[in-house]
Amino acid sequence: MLYRIICRTIGVIMLIEAGSMLPSLVVALCFRENPLPFLFSIGILIVLGLPLALLNRRSGRFHSRVAYITAGISWLTLSLFGALPFLFCGQFPSFIDCLFESISGFTTTGSTILTDVEVLPKGILFWRNFTHFIGGMGIIVLTTVLLPTIGDRVQHLMQAEVPGPTSEKLVPKLAQSSKILYAIYVALTVLELLALLCCGLSFFDALNLAISTAGTGGFAIYNASIAAFASPAVEIVISVFMLMFGVNFSLYFLILCGKIRDVLKNTELRFYLTLLVVFVILITWNIYGIYGNLGDSLRNALFSVSTLISTTGFGLADFDRWPTFSKTILVLLMFTGACAGSTAGGLKLSRIYMMLQSVRRELRRIVHPNSVSIVRMDGRAIGERTLSGTMVYLGTFVVILFVAIWLVSLEGHDIVTSVTSVIATIGNIGPGLALVGPVGNYSIFSAFSKIVLCLCMLIGRLEIYPILLLFAPSTWKK
Repeated sequence: MLYRIICRTIGVIMLIEAGSMLPSLVVALCFRENPLPFLFSIGILIVLGLPLALLNRRSGRFHSRVAYITAGISWLTLSLFGALPFLFCGQFPSFIDCLFESISGFTTTGSTILTDVEVLPKGILFWRNFTHFIGGMGIIVLTTVLLPTIGDRVQHLMQAEVPGPTSEKLVPKLAQSSKILYAIYVALTVLELLALLCCGLSFFDALNLAISTAGTGGFAIYNASIAAFASPAVEIVISVFMLMFGVNFSLYFLILCGKIRDVLKNTELRFYLTLLVVFVILITWNIYGIYGNLGDSLRNALFSVSTLISTTGFGLADFDRWPTFSKTILVLLMFTGACAGSTAGGLKLSRIYMMLQSVRRELRRIVHPNSVSIVRMDGRAIGERTLSGTMVYLGTFVVILFVAIWLVSLEGHDIVTSVTSVIATIGNIGPGLALVGPVGNYSIFSAFSKIVLCLCMLIGRLEIYPILLLFAPSTWKK
């Protein structure tokens, strides 16, 4: 295996992470806070990462196996060193808690072990949210933007990191595609920042909310999350942008190219919007008796559906107190997630659609054995290899889900807490129900359960295989 190339790539990522801490250092200095947590972290990353980044690259083909291993190790490294500012600030009980918060940030999960975020220094609060922004599009995609000369590794690395059953190029060169994706990502973030400023928020609050929404992460800067602002305008702006960041970014590129018809014909987008409208209507009807008027019911239903289908996880209403019918819908949304090619987590609606169409095709075959039926998306036939890979992925996801629930259940918490904590972390959502609901947190778990949930977050963000390969003995054989 090309260990030298793997080490060199990881070294480059460590240097990029060091640079990513500079804005948080500036925030700490602006608020006259202790800069040492970031200075120490940046120094450690440079000292360890620079020698690796300077390794000479040996010739050899960069196979997909090596790319998946590189992606897995890169995200573990990113999370491990991303926990250092939390450790050095002294506000976290243990390193496991720091690691949990770091992994939750980079994987854009938004689960937290903190019971009081408002006591954190402003620099640390910004770093928590900035990890969402970095992890939203992916550290490897960012690496290809900053260092497009990594050559033949680009395609394999992006396939290992970009969420969804397939990874498409916007333009012939993948490095150029990465730049386009990041430009769209930053532009949408700036638009949300401006919209929140128009709602009367301070620049610091608006910036933190914008980058947290962009990564569909959901870390809050106030204990009451979005409810702390008590502003319907802020809630609507965030709801809209959560949904926008849940859309495949390639569709925004098509809009810029003037191909509106292709966007409107997109199967996954239509499926996404249909689920949104149907579930908002159903929940609004179901919770009308709680709020007593249509406006509040609709606003809370829209926000809750938006925050869960986009896997952002911002808190507004305590939906754990809603009727069982509404809570069941929200749990279903925790599984589905939004569109492939977005910053959202979950299974992705394209996979759900393929699964439903495959079931429909099998039913047709039973009724009409000699018929030929093809699964289509966007008017194009889906290859059997893609369909088979989707079914294997869904099966593997279910197996991992049950194993993780079994391990977490050893702790003795109620079944709703145990099940939804795993669903919320492997789906990169954040809040679950019961003790880990919108007003709860993950501090109740032991170190063992936190490690299990950390693995769930990484498996969910990297879509299983890059992490599983690290534990497979055959991976490390020549």
